Amino acid sequence: MAISIHKEVHFKKGEQNGMNLKDKDLGSTQFFKVETEPETGVKVVLSTVYEALTEKGYNPISQIVGYIMSGDPTYITSHNNARSLIMKVERDELVEELLKQYIKSNGWDK
Repeated sequence: MAISIHKEVHFKKGEQNGMNLKDKDLGSTQFFKVETEPETGVKVVLSTVYEALTEKGYNPISQIVGYIMSGDPTYITSHNNARSLIMKVERDELVEELLKQYIKSNGWDK
């Protein structure tokens, strides 16, 4: 999943991009746009990491949460290349995938 940050900025005649905060239009909105990619990437990474952590006797939920919250890759075992795999995915993408699955499993996606 790729995330793009788009920013709507409104300039008055003669203004340039280098305005300071007090000169910016505070009525503009900044938003995220999630671009659809094949679902398999993040799901496969999470599945592989979960399995590797389980095989090594760790609590996979606690370890994955620790990684997402801190960004510290040592929460993830290097077994089966899990650490390298998870580091290739942005943490916000992991949260997004987990949240989408949680919403779907609770039937809130209607």
